[in-house]
Amino acid sequence: MKFTCNLAIVLTLFSGVICAATAQDLFSPDHQIQVQLRVNQQHHLTYAVYRHTRPVILQSELGLELDKVDLRNQLSLVATSEVRKIEESYSMAVGKRRHNRYLANEQSYTVVNASQQKMDVVFRVSNDGVAFRYIVADSAIPHKKLIQESSSFAFAANTQAWLQPIAVAQTGWSNTNPSYEELYQMGIAVGTASPSQAGWVFPALFKTGDTWVVLSEANMDGSYQASRLQADSTGGVYKIGNPMTAEVFTGGSLMAETDGVLTSPWRIIGLGSLNSVMNSNLGNDLAAPAIAFNPELVQPGHASWSWALLKDDSTIYEVQKKFIDYAADMHWRYTLIDADWDRKIGVDKVRELVDYAARKNVGILLWYNSSGAWNTTQYSPKGQLLTHEQRKKEFTRLQQMGVKGIKVDFFAGDGRSMIEYYLAILKDAADSGLLVNFHGATLPRGWARTYPNLMSMEAVKGLEFTTFTQQDQDAVVTHAAMLPFARNLFDPMDFTPMVFGDIPNIRRATKNGFELAESVLFLSGIQHFAEIPEGMATVPEYVKQFLQNLPRSWDDSKFIDGFPGKYVVIARQSSDAWYVAGINAEETDKPLQLDLSFIGNKQGSLMTDGASERTFARSDITTRQPVKITIKAHGGFVAVFR
Repeated sequence: MKFTCNLAIVLTLFSGVICAATAQDLFSPDHQIQVQLRVNQQHHLTYAVYRHTRPVILQSELGLELDKVDLRNQLSLVATSEVRKIEESYSMAVGKRRHNRYLANEQSYTVVNASQQKMDVVFRVSNDGVAFRYIVADSAIPHKKLIQESSSFAFAANTQAWLQPIAVAQTGWSNTNPSYEELYQMGIAVGTASPSQAGWVFPALFKTGDTWVVLSEANMDGSYQASRLQADSTGGVYKIGNPMTAEVFTGGSLMAETDGVLTSPWRIIGLGSLNSVMNSNLGNDLAAPAIAFNPELVQPGHASWSWALLKDDSTIYEVQKKFIDYAADMHWRYTLIDADWDRKIGVDKVRELVDYAARKNVGILLWYNSSGAWNTTQYSPKGQLLTHEQRKKEFTRLQQMGVKGIKVDFFAGDGRSMIEYYLAILKDAADSGLLVNFHGATLPRGWARTYPNLMSMEAVKGLEFTTFTQQDQDAVVTHAAMLPFARNLFDPMDFTPMVFGDIPNIRRATKNGFELAESVLFLSGIQHFAEIPEGMATVPEYVKQFLQNLPRSWDDSKFIDGFPGKYVVIARQSSDAWYVAGINAEETDKPLQLDLSFIGNKQGSLMTDGASERTFARSDITTRQPVKITIKAHGGFVAVFR
């Protein structure tokens, strides 16, 4: 890496020679976003971010505290690299866009502390945001054990925030928290403390002036813990937080630690207009490239699933056979057989179901309990995936049976060893050609790009909660209208949407159009639909045909209109067809005028709510002029243009 010297001062560092430096501002390719990096009068390394010359992230701190090494205080900037142009293209079968291109300008800054110990900070600026990461490669620090990262994000006092608290570890049902399964606090003032001492999860959404900001991270390789925002954000300053002590694989480490090079994940600051942030794919742009995996096995699709409404008693042979027939009738690719299949059905009878499903062109997915000693769950198969040897044996058996993929549940959180465990499962599953869905899990953070066999992850307060209590059912309306703006912004999300019929002992809060729209709005490599055959039998034939022919993946996506927690309209493309879907979480009808001119001059079919909340209506629609649609309160629509 070539470095430029801005001052004629030469410092000797170990056996090398470097130059003291002052940082030059780094700009996005379109020159609309600007990063200023400085060492302030207190000798702390700081940065600030501007859009259109107006401040977005105020002066905020950078640095690392390692065991016996302070890379936060008494810092001097000694070298600045030349600006390097980054240009990458990649494809993804799972997500908002199949073909992606990432353009950014990158610059590295070298700082030393009072003991002349060295750290690099690398910044990238693209037209849709900023990213930075730390690299500590100094051989004079033989063992690098992270204590605390000092990265912060300071916002102006009038900024609003949309944030999800993270539950305290070892709380909740069978000690399964944290699982990123809380409701968002929406439009709150910055500086509002998290109701949980564990902090706030990524992605975190903010609005400052006319600029929207999303904070997240990417490029998790198992060498670093997953992070969050600390609970205390006094003065609008949000700081990187650590997982709690219990969030580890049994006997494993909590924090990053190495004798080699310590490299942090990318810290992501997506920013721009709401349209720019919603169309961004920055969380995947900054993920590692894909591992080798047979592209013929990357098979996104839809799945029938009995457990969502029928719960544990449905995991029996006869019911699962019925749901295989249901998937075949709906032209869906998969059926998921959930927890306790090994005890309630048995391996031999599951093998029969796999063979039966194959004859109907349906693939079987099987559930596993990830946990060892970190929670008290008893669902089975349990403890079968804890070691490489166990995974190899189990995955080989599944491959020989013809099973297409696994759902793995009940992880312990975000410690470094737990992140390593996720990735070990993904890699071993890939070696056996198996697709993967994680539940009771962390945020994917770009893993769908790196691991093509990762179809989805839960990390959301999904539909299952709305079947437990009326309170969660009532809250799902605004919750669902929030998810495309944060949780599902970059990463696949297994919300398990869509119910048209009744939920036992629950009064549904949504209309049928709202439920139908979720099939397009929510991004998941395998979309596990909650509706059962009896509920599907109540819908018009044109709705059933729509779901039979619904694309299994998307070529492109465009944000059309919306506001977090209130309403959202998104268009998704598959081949030459466009699917436009919207939901309205507000208590009154929402009239909209949508500019769909990008679709071209096409005729379409509009499916929306009928006269009563459990009915549908269908009409013709055209893009020749701005489209006027009124979404009913708690309702939704889907329009298809071919």
